Amino acid sequence: MKVLGLTGSIGMGKSTAGRSFRARRVRVFDADAAVHGLQAKGGRGVGPIGAAFPGTVRDGRVLREALRAAVLGKPDALRVLERIIHPLVRDEQRRFLARARRDGQRMVVLDIPLLFETRGTGREFDAVMVVSAPAAVQHARVLGRAGMTAERLAAILARQMPDAEKRRRADIIIKTGGPRHATDRAVRRIVRTHRHDP
Repeated sequence: MKVLGLTGSIGMGKSTAGRSFRARRVRVFDADAAVHGLQAKGGRGVGPIGAAFPGTVRDGRVLREALRAAVLGKPDALRVLERIIHPLVRDEQRRFLARARRDGQRMVVLDIPLLFETRGTGREFDAVMVVSAPAAVQHARVLGRAGMTAERLAAILARQMPDAEKRRRADIIIKTGGPRHATDRAVRRIVRTHRHDP
């Protein structure tokens, strides 16, 4: 089974690319969605996060804004959170891969926003795909989101590897600055190449 990594900075189009892969019946593991599940009511991350960050849990779920305020711009607090969350996400990923192999999938995609930042070289993947768009497009997309500010965007980007470096490390670059059908066409080529390789 081919395992492809999908990454890119905030606002670069990972969600669009992920939907395009799913439309071609490629299973996609969404690390962000896994984190949300871990922090939702009954999630395995709720207890440890509540213990480490008092006041961030209510009614059995993590209050995401409270947690964001507790770690944003605080490297030590962020490291504590990462030590809680990253192993749990890895475990969810292992379960996803085991199910895919059991079901005879030929190819899967692991959508991991901070792939290079948290996984190093990405050698665990058969190929790493980076979605990329011009900075002006990226900023317009992100600042159009509810509750987003220029200061918050700057703080997020400070945690992320620059786009140019991600592109340098990538095996495949998916350009997402143009029309959506161009991204879709690029994904179609990737699926055709990798799903049918021996």
